Amino acid sequence: MKQIKNVLIITSVFFCLQLSAQSGPTAMEIIEKSRDVSKISGMEVLSTLKIFDSRGRERTRETSMASRLFDKGETEKRIIRFRAPADIEGTGMLIFDYAEQNDDMWIYMPALRKTRRIVSTEKSKSFMGSEFSNADMSAPSMDNFNSYLRGAESIDGTDCWKLELIPVSDDVADEFGFSKKITWIGKEDYVTRKAEYYDLDGELLKVMTASGIKNIDPAAGKYLATRMEMDNVQSGRKSVFIMERIQFNPQVPEDYFTISYLER
Repeated sequence: MKQIKNVLIITSVFFCLQLSAQSGPTAMEIIEKSRDVSKISGMEVLSTLKIFDSRGRERTRETSMASRLFDKGETEKRIIRFRAPADIEGTGMLIFDYAEQNDDMWIYMPALRKTRRIVSTEKSKSFMGSEFSNADMSAPSMDNFNSYLRGAESIDGTDCWKLELIPVSDDVADEFGFSKKITWIGKEDYVTRKAEYYDLDGELLKVMTASGIKNIDPAAGKYLATRMEMDNVQSGRKSVFIMERIQFNPQVPEDYFTISYLER
C-alpha cells in the first residue's frame, strides 16, 4: 500500500509539472505579444543613423519618421524621410506593415524623381547603406517562419525568453537573408533585447542589441527600444539607430502615408 501511495504521489507531481510547463506562453504567443506592445497608435520621430565601416570611420544620417495604425490596428503605415546629409536629402520610404500578409514598401529617389516598389528579392538588401536590411524596417508575416521557444536567459540584467525562428523554405530564407534568427524578448515588457542572424550557410552573420526602452503610451502599455545597434561580425561593420525625439500622436494625418506625399 505504501509503495502504491508513493507511486501516486510521484505521478501527481510529474503531472503537475507537465501542466505548469504547458501553462507558459508558446513561442508564437510571445512573438505576437511582442508585436502588439510595439504597435503605437501614432507617433512622429526624429532619429540619427550612424554607419561605421570596418575601420571605425563614421557616416551620420538624419531621418524623420511618422507612423499610424489603420484597419483596427491590423496595418501600420510608416513613412521615413532622410533629412541629411545633402546627397540623400529627400530620399524616402513608405511602408505598409500588414499583420497577415507580406508588407508593401516603396522608395523615392529625388535625384531620379521616381518612386518604385521594393520587391521581395530586395528585402534582404541594405537599408540605405547600413547593416540594417530593408526587411528590418517592418515585422514580417509569421507565416514565413517556424518558431520555437528555447528556454530563458538574462540579457543585461533583464529576464528574457529565448526564441528561434526558422524560415519555412529556402525561398523565404533568400528573401530575408538569413537561415536562422535567435531572439531574446523581455518577460516583463515583451521588448526584444537582442537578436542573432545566421547567414545561408548557418554561420553567425549579425547581432542586434536594443536598449533605451521607453513606455511611449502608458495607458495602452506600448513600449519601444530607442537605440538599436546592428553589428556585422563577418565584415566588422556596424550601424546604430537612435530615436532622439519621439512625439506620441494618434492623429498623424492620413495623407502622410501616400505616394504623393512621399514624393513631395
